[in-house]
Amino acid sequence: MNEKILAVSAGHEITEQELNDLIANYPPEQQIYLSDPNAKKEILEQLIGFHLFTKMAEEEKIKESKEYKETLAKMENELASHMAATSVIEKVTVEEDEARAYFDQNSAQFTADAQVKAKHILVDGEETAKQVAKEIANGKSFEDAAREYSTCPSGEKGGDLGYFGKGQMAPIFEKAALEGEIGKVLGPVQTQFGYHLILVEDKKEKKEFSFAEVKDQLMDQLLQKKKQAVYAETVKKLEEKYGVERRD
Repeated sequence: MNEKILAVSAGHEITEQELNDLIANYPPEQQIYLSDPNAKKEILEQLIGFHLFTKMAEEEKIKESKEYKETLAKMENELASHMAATSVIEKVTVEEDEARAYFDQNSAQFTADAQVKAKHILVDGEETAKQVAKEIANGKSFEDAAREYSTCPSGEKGGDLGYFGKGQMAPIFEKAALEGEIGKVLGPVQTQFGYHLILVEDKKEKKEFSFAEVKDQLMDQLLQKKKQAVYAETVKKLEEKYGVERRD
């Protein structure tokens, strides 16, 4: 059965197979987009242009130019070097028992600290903070009060700070938020920035991840580390074999 010919560009028959082969070289997420008929037409136009310029290059004897030959030689060396390096690291593997042993020896790395989700209102004086707290107690929403009174940029978002944990905020503020009761307005809490009213919205307790939860990510990290180590070791051996002279 003859292949379907989509176009003829400078005498070259562009088949449906050639178009599909080109699309197959794109990343998977782009291939989904390129399955659309209009997108395929765009790729076909690129192929047509490619063969037109190929014909132009033949007529102008670009392959015979010094620049072409020098560029080709450089590309050949780069490709050969890349393939040689790839041949070294592609053999590197990580077994599950290696990852398990690393996990058991470094379990402290696989935890998520406690976090709190909170909003705050920052003002300059304690009396102002107390007055704002009174308005909130009398029915004003915390978010509206934050937009009206807070001197922190977060005031524009109703005082929202999102989730945070230890080491991300002023220690006194952080302690009050982490220990505070959800849904209760805390403060005034004084820091070097001023006086805060804090509304805790949610808490996430400290979490210790199981090996199953981190196995895939850990094995990938260990694989990359092993590849880097093997690469560096191979470079060292090649230096000894072929010689390297570094000059300042």
